[in-house]
Amino acid sequence: MPLTIFAGLSVVLMGLHGDLWLADRLYAMEGHAWNLQTGYLTQDLLHASGRQASKDMWFTLALMVGISLLVRQARQWRRPLVYLLLATALSTAAVGLLKRWTNVDCPWDLLRYGGDNAYYGLFMHRPSILGHAKCFPAGHASAGYAWIALYFFFLSTRPRWRWWGLGFALGLGAIFGVAQQLRGAHFLSHDLWALMICWLIALALYLLMLGHRQKGQWVEAAP
Repeated sequence: MPLTIFAGLSVVLMGLHGDLWLADRLYAMEGHAWNLQTGYLTQDLLHASGRQASKDMWFTLALMVGISLLVRQARQWRRPLVYLLLATALSTAAVGLLKRWTNVDCPWDLLRYGGDNAYYGLFMHRPSILGHAKCFPAGHASAGYAWIALYFFFLSTRPRWRWWGLGFALGLGAIFGVAQQLRGAHFLSHDLWALMICWLIALALYLLMLGHRQKGQWVEAAP
């Protein structure tokens, strides 16, 4: 079902130019300029501080993994924590690598929105004279969506909490993504693809590391 929804939205946003339709309205709402590009809420709080907060969460998780390796009483959490550490790291890394390969402009780079470049979609040839672009998928949104692995972490440890984990990741990724769209840094499809990449990596690692185990084998299920 997620793949079907993803494919349908991708067609609407990229094939039928839903991206441009939405960005046009955001751009007009801001007075035909990306006035929120350097705003305190969008740039300082949600972009810079939000990115640092996500990094701090990951380093805290790495510390928890270290504790699980050293403390005997915490060993039952070891594999789920390692899974969460790897899933979040690989998700953001995969998005970062794709940004270097896809060669797609940010909205603020486009003539349509006050920039210098013509619009070229993901599957269109972009002339090399324009230089290399690194705006697709959305890296900042992936800092939130990477935590979608919490759904599978809790599915393996505390199943009743899995929807809270999913909601946290979706909410955080959406907040980061909307902030970047308001700044002119990304189209909505950039966030959509970041979400799906994070979901697929989290799912694949879950199947490899935790999915074949009986529920509650790693950590005793909550009553």
